[in-house]
Amino acid sequence: MSNDRYEKGIKKIQEFTVSHDAKNPTGEMEIGEAFKDIAPDLSKYVVEFAFGDIYSRPGLDNKQKVLTTISSLVSQGMPQIEIHINSGLNVGLTPEEIVGCIVHLLPYTGFPRVLNALKVAQKIFDERGINIQKSNN
Repeated sequence: MSNDRYEKGIKKIQEFTVSHDAKNPTGEMEIGEAFKDIAPDLSKYVVEFAFGDIYSRPGLDNKQKVLTTISSLVSQGMPQIEIHINSGLNVGLTPEEIVGCIVHLLPYTGFPRVLNALKVAQKIFDERGINIQKSNN
């Protein structure tokens, strides 16, 4: 059963990444491989639980799942937001939707976290050559 959860998780991760292949099945998605020496099971937990169980649940499409994840990471001030902004673009979120989500969090999370998240988004958009439509609001 566990192997099925792992394979299901890998397939779900691949829906969010563009640079995956046989040698690197999770692409740019960090699943904890850097901690193999101190937490050898961490990658398995990330793949099986987070992606095999949670991300694979019905009810939300991939865009909604990424927006929910971005919202949570902005509110926590977590650096993993970079991975998820990229995955949002990979599943079809527009830069305007991502920025709109982040700015919408301003009254709930505060200026520092929103500004930090926008800096990350701006960096990713620049790296990917993405221009964002300016809002008048």
